[in-house]
Amino acid sequence: MSPGEFDASFTADMPRLRRRLLALTGNPHDADDLVQETYLRLSRRARAQSLTQQQHPYAYTCAVAANLLRDSWARPSRREHTTDRLPEAGWDGGLGVYEASATALSLLSVLSEKEAAAVILVDLEGLSHDTAAQRLGAHRGTVQRNRMRGLAKMRAALVR
Repeated sequence: MSPGEFDASFTADMPRLRRRLLALTGNPHDADDLVQETYLRLSRRARAQSLTQQQHPYAYTCAVAANLLRDSWARPSRREHTTDRLPEAGWDGGLGVYEASATALSLLSVLSEKEAAAVILVDLEGLSHDTAAQRLGAHRGTVQRNRMRGLAKMRAALVR
């Protein structure tokens, strides 16, 4: 059986095989995955001419698919597990950090020196208003007012 003949034969039997696997798994995604794995396994064997010896190729295909399904049940490590944890964030090569700092610098350039100092100390460094006021040599209310004005200017710059 040539690879072209095998593809034609498998394509003809594929809807029936998928229905059978859907009945076995109860999940269309798992059934599609099994159809694909069955095709890959049989296509390797078709090239080795072992499939041509079968009297009932569809029955043989179903047996291979059932074995693959049984193997997936036997190996729980291959199955997906639901969890309430989020996956780890992928590494983007530092591009995200660079973009965030570039955006922050461009937004801070819109502010006056006092507003920028208040935003940096309170929002970026996490200091309290009292500590920021001591560092800047200003009153706590002045730091709060400068920070609020600065944040308002930054929001307005983001909307534009």
